[in-house]
Amino acid sequence: MKFIYFNDTGRKVSIHPAIFSHGCTGLREPIKPLEQRVFELPEGTFPWVKMWDYGEIGSSILVSPMKEAE
Repeated sequence: MKFIYFNDTGRKVSIHPAIFSHGCTGLREPIKPLEQRVFELPEGTFPWVKMWDYGEIGSSILVSPMKEAE
């Protein structure tokens, strides 16, 4: 599954390193304003997303794959 994030914050959004240890793939560079980023999630999962706002410094995003409860 693909998850596409569009940065409309007006600031850079850094990538939380846990994205990759949780099984997602994608670019590690910060996401610039008005740029989109594609994250590939493992098959059979959906994205759980958390963002932190650090004010003028910028923001950080965590995308973690979750499985549906049966």
